[in-house]
Amino acid sequence: MDMTIFTVIENVPVADKTFRIVLSAGDPGFSNEAEFVNIALDGFYLRRPISVCESAPGRITLYYKTVGAGTEAMSRLVPGQTLDVMTGLGRGFDSSSSKKSALLVGGGLGVAPLLPLCKALWGEGKKVTVIMGFNKEDEIILADSFRSFGAQVYISTADGSVGTKGFVTDVINTLDLSRFDFFYTCGPLVMMKAVCTTLPLPGQASLEERMGCGAGYCYGCSINTAQGPRRVCKDGPVFNKEDIIW
Repeated sequence: MDMTIFTVIENVPVADKTFRIVLSAGDPGFSNEAEFVNIALDGFYLRRPISVCESAPGRITLYYKTVGAGTEAMSRLVPGQTLDVMTGLGRGFDSSSSKKSALLVGGGLGVAPLLPLCKALWGEGKKVTVIMGFNKEDEIILADSFRSFGAQVYISTADGSVGTKGFVTDVINTLDLSRFDFFYTCGPLVMMKAVCTTLPLPGQASLEERMGCGAGYCYGCSINTAQGPRRVCKDGPVFNKEDIIW
């Protein structure tokens, strides 16, 4: 864990109530996929945990949705402003768990931490199929980014405006699952539960819980697992499918 001052390089809307923010500093020091950062905002007691979508030496890219006062305040940040950010948090997806062909399932902003995983799998020469679920067309993000890493992309929308009408499970039901050896998922809890209970494959899910410290000290984000109580911020956010008690 590191405490770093980042400078806002870009903070722009990219979909309905969804923003992309690019932050610059020294080397962020990320070691694996799906790690998150915890951002301090002036006037707010708790930091905001946000998954990392892209990282490079000295730069990180995050996607967030304006759902409350804190993220509304974030949306008003302009280039040149600075943020106090805790980095290097959490345990990410294990790309080595998939040997040849992986299925990635994301819902809403849950697609963002799946992008670096997709890049890692592609770099390892594995086939990647991505299912992305959104409520409507103007919420869709990152579809072309996944395609740029050779992924086959399926989209579901609740209103049927793009792709399959319905949910990610409706797309799953149309696929030949025998061609996948592992799955990875991130998104709303109800979606991930449906994915984990529907897919007859081993897999990993990146969970979300309200966090206090974000570094494992307060135990505020603890959940029950098959291995006993675990902290989402420190022991996760990624857990193996068989360890999760829904």
